[in-house]
Order: sequence, then C-alpha cells, then structure tokens
Amino acid sequence: MKISKNQGVSNSIPTGSMADIIFLLLIFFMVTTIFKMEEGLPITLPRAESGSELERERLIHIWADRFNRISINDKLIHVESINPIIASRLKENFSLIVAFNIDQRTKYQLVSDIMEQLKDANAVNVTFVSVGDEQ
Repeated sequence: MKISKNQGVSNSIPTGSMADIIFLLLIFFMVTTIFKMEEGLPITLPRAESGSELERERLIHIWADRFNRISINDKLIHVESINPIIASRLKENFSLIVAFNIDQRTKYQLVSDIMEQLKDANAVNVTFVSVGDEQ
C-alpha cells in the first residue's frame, strides 16, 4: 500500500485578527503613557503691543561698529564719556530708554565696556539691537 504525503501546506500568515491586535496595542500605549508638560519657573509673560512709537525725548541711541567707534545720537565719543552723558540724560528723564546698536563683528570687549558704563550710569531701560553689515 502506498501512503501519500499531504503537500498542501500554505505559505500565508493569517491577518484577520491583526487589526484587533494593533487596536488593542494602541489603546494600551495611550492609557499607560504619561504626557507631562515641562515645568519651569512660574512667570507671567508681558503682552506685546504692536507698533507703538516712542517720543524722541525718551530714546537715546548708542552705536558701536567693528572699528571701535562709538556714537551717541550721531556724535562720536569715547567709552569713558558714556557714563556722564547717560547719567545727565537720566537726570532729565528717568524713563529714558537706551537703544544699544552693535555691528555683528564688534569685539565683545567693547560691548562689555559700554555695558559697564551703562551699568555705572544706572541705565535700567536698555534694549539691544544687532545691526549686520549688508554687502
């Protein structure tokens, strides 16, 4: 008697319940994952005001370029002159805002010296602006 072997083995993977397994895994990960926001210092950020112009009396511009030249309101000065000029302007108007404009290639030593002069003059309202060289 001849016994025949069953050659009907299938090569397919049953995927009928694959959607159910994926759905259950998705629910599992959604339930077990903790979404934690980053915690920093409790601060209240100021609201931005759009396009308010300042009076010329409340603003003073300090310019510094890469050649160590310093200018206050279009007048060339030395670093040592910043403190007396700013201090006298602060006596006239305590709400004075100093706009500090520097070229991107200015040496940091000059920037540090100017900042020290502003600190000595008690200039607390300072805004920093970076001016690039357009070529």
